[in-house]
Amino acid sequence: MTDSPALTDPDDMFDAASLRLTIDLQALADNWRDMARRSGKARTGAVVKADAYGLGIEDAGEALYRAGARDFFVAQPEEGATLRHYAPDARIFVLSGVWPGMESAIFQHDLVPVIASEEQLAFWMSTVADYGDHPCALQVDTGFNRLGLPLEEALELASDVSRPASFSPQLILSHLACADDPASPMNRRQMETFRQLSAAFEGVEASLSASAGIFLGPDYHFDLTRPGIALYGALASRSQPMATRPVVTAQARVLQIREAQAGQFISYGATHSLSRDSLLAIAAVGYADGYLRNLSGHGVSLRQTGLPGANGFIAGRNVPVVGRITMDMTIFDITDLPRGTVQAGDYIELFGANIPIDEVAHAAGTIGYEMLTGLGLRYQRRYIEAE
Repeated sequence: MTDSPALTDPDDMFDAASLRLTIDLQALADNWRDMARRSGKARTGAVVKADAYGLGIEDAGEALYRAGARDFFVAQPEEGATLRHYAPDARIFVLSGVWPGMESAIFQHDLVPVIASEEQLAFWMSTVADYGDHPCALQVDTGFNRLGLPLEEALELASDVSRPASFSPQLILSHLACADDPASPMNRRQMETFRQLSAAFEGVEASLSASAGIFLGPDYHFDLTRPGIALYGALASRSQPMATRPVVTAQARVLQIREAQAGQFISYGATHSLSRDSLLAIAAVGYADGYLRNLSGHGVSLRQTGLPGANGFIAGRNVPVVGRITMDMTIFDITDLPRGTVQAGDYIELFGANIPIDEVAHAAGTIGYEMLTGLGLRYQRRYIEAE
């Protein structure tokens, strides 16, 4: 008896997969170029933390590097070590900074730690005393109250003539708390505080704006911008005129088409009763795949607000989720499509070119960031290469 052949060809695996992600690296590169144009005179980096927002730091990092990005931001040294193979001469900033045990990776892969506290500052000064000079960056809190030295301590450090020559940051940075709301007075307060900081560190490059901050205009751009979510095709700000090009399309296989009669119930909890004879498509996706339970058509607290649940897209039409989303399966109502239009084995789009990811995120009461970074491990991926 011979074993059945395994699916090893990537195209075969993609065609057979229950869950598929198509990731358009050309769109990713084009989005970076668009953000670079919007950044004006400032250089434009790329934020690729969280595995490039769930899309794969290897492929995304290489595409962004080829598009022209030379400054990258990751959260952990391990991400930077992976990225180094695909961005050989780029500056790679590690936003979590450096802690004991990380220093060998920082030096081995030529990463730039972002120093964000007195503890990290003391450790880094002792480290460079042992290892020799190495570039770093300095993060300062301008009102976010997350990471960063307090402003007063940073200003004292800037004017400290006894500061070791080995501590010479290449970049100072801060982060805007309300950049997605252009009307917030917090934006200008933080920008003016950061200007004071930048003046104190004369000659050191400065970076304040991530994706949303770029749309606030040139006053917020400084020397280097740090786009993240806008690169991946989602909205970053209320002032953003439109989403950048969609980068990822998620699809799930239809496992079964079933008929159900008026008055019957749908899914766990029997929270939805059918008002008509219905045709239902059972799709192979659930909350284990990042298709959040809050997207359910019925039976979750968010739906008590009267807001609709999510839609899928199939056969040229939006079709609604009905009943509760489960771990591995979601039920879509395809009654309004012509009979025979959808067959078992077809694929339904969860988000992508026809259903913007922000529309799906809104239905779940969340943001595109969470939808992307929460993608599960069961998607088979196909990358469309950038030119």
